[in-house]
Amino acid sequence: MSLKIYNTLTRTKEEFNPLEPGKVKMYVCGPTVYSYIHIGNARPVIFFDVVRRYLESIGYEVTYAANFTDVDDKLIKKAAEMGVTVPEVADLFVQKYYEDTKGLGVREATLHPRVTQNMAEIIDFISGLVEKDYAYEAGGDVFFRTAKFPEYGKLSHQNLEELQYGIRVDVDERKESPQDFVLWKAAKPGEISWSSPWGEGRPGWHIECSAMIRKYLGESIDIHGGGLDLTFPHHECEIAQSEGLTGQRMANYWMHNGFVNVNDEKMSKSLGNGINVHELLKTIPGEVIRYFMLSGHYRNPLNFSDEAVEQARGSLARIENCLSALKHRLKTAEAGEVDAEMAAAVQSAQQQFESKMNDDFNTPDAITAVFELVNAANPYINREQVTAPTLELLLKQFEAMDQVLGILAPEAEDLLDEEIEQLIVERTEARKAKNWARADEIRNLLTERGIVLEDTAQGIRWRRS
Repeated sequence: MSLKIYNTLTRTKEEFNPLEPGKVKMYVCGPTVYSYIHIGNARPVIFFDVVRRYLESIGYEVTYAANFTDVDDKLIKKAAEMGVTVPEVADLFVQKYYEDTKGLGVREATLHPRVTQNMAEIIDFISGLVEKDYAYEAGGDVFFRTAKFPEYGKLSHQNLEELQYGIRVDVDERKESPQDFVLWKAAKPGEISWSSPWGEGRPGWHIECSAMIRKYLGESIDIHGGGLDLTFPHHECEIAQSEGLTGQRMANYWMHNGFVNVNDEKMSKSLGNGINVHELLKTIPGEVIRYFMLSGHYRNPLNFSDEAVEQARGSLARIENCLSALKHRLKTAEAGEVDAEMAAAVQSAQQQFESKMNDDFNTPDAITAVFELVNAANPYINREQVTAPTLELLLKQFEAMDQVLGILAPEAEDLLDEEIEQLIVERTEARKAKNWARADEIRNLLTERGIVLEDTAQGIRWRRS
């Protein structure tokens, strides 16, 4: 089955055909770095990380760009509050972004361009639009002339007259039409600014991504992604700018993830129910948050709650316990052939996993394939005789699926230090000597260090709590 992607532009699932065989150019709108990312930001970061991983797993060379908006009204306000410069605010929260997304198991994008590092390209892009009569200057600001682009509204599937304006689309008497949007904003006194043909100022929000996509990926790309809230006005405006200037289709596939609600309520400043990832990672492991995010289809809304987190934690523990048991059993496994029944189970899980991922990156059903393998592996582990090649085959398949999903803790977490190893040996000796008090004391000490011991027919097995 070939990969199919739901395209917001056409509202249908389409077979994926890249612009260049074997290569994928993908751009996802990143955060405005004036604060920590919240769980709503985390969803596209995690999901498109999985998209990138899966594309690579099936043989594509992926160039993945995710930008930072590092100059904006919010950054200017934050800088004033903190008594520092806008670049200092941006540098701080870019660093926090990297720390927090690493905690979520997210790999850095191929490129992380920043607006302030691409000002010349942005100004050049706007100049090109002015020259082609797609843009006009008014009082130091530059606006895009939407009437000049008859397809404006094709992504959000709204008529021009009926569009409901979202964030950063302002009513302004200087506009030729209310639908026109800003490309360049004249600087207010004391604001950070750059020199341009229209005076001191800074770019509007939408133009940033168009200019950076053109510079780093080219005039046309394969996949453009982001949250559902970006469909209009942000992505709609990107299309108008880019296609107006280049005459080329900006992106072949537009992908948008659904919202994350909190306790069945929309996350908003007015409700004060925003949850930032930096704080969340202090109490919830990143892999649990990641599992939660992938447990629902990316296009559907997702409800964050304590109950949902605990369900994710419990489900993930089932997978991790199976892997721990496989590794433990491998120590006493016999040489021999791969068990035919287990080989068939591995093949079935692999086919199911690929089939679901090929169906518009259906991660919840792909996770179901992982559990099918868990259900097959657990009875085999408890047999009196097992073969090492069979266990290795099972482990290899789990690893292959996790290379895409990224829901398991890093392998380094499974390494015991010498002190803990010695304690386990000492406890074993204490039990042999019927020194139950010392054995219990060691177990309690290991529990405090997050190590849970399980006595099995094959010996002591441990796992992280």
